[in-house]
Amino acid sequence: MAMLVCSAQKCVYNDGMYCSKGDIKVGGENATRVQETCCTDFTERTTQGAKSSMGSASQKIDVACEACHCVYNDEHKCTADQIGIVGAGACTCEQTECGTFKCNCGK
Repeated sequence: MAMLVCSAQKCVYNDGMYCSKGDIKVGGENATRVQETCCTDFTERTTQGAKSSMGSASQKIDVACEACHCVYNDEHKCTADQIGIVGAGACTCEQTECGTFKCNCGK
């Protein structure tokens, strides 16, 4: 499990920069840049469900990874010790990104 810090404060699962979902998936199968990745589990918090997260927030979380070109991707699992999901103003998953992504392009 990786230590996850998430700045996507409008996500229903974000609780104090930690994730309460339990596991997430980083999208961006053909990504070669951070901006081409995203948290596919981002769900915008609505006014009706302002605090409708499912579980309790945790610093450690399982992260599945579709970003095949990332140096931390090992058989679709993230092996980074720390992961940062970026998206302070995000309203959709496409507006988030994995700040830890590092391309193994050309290696």
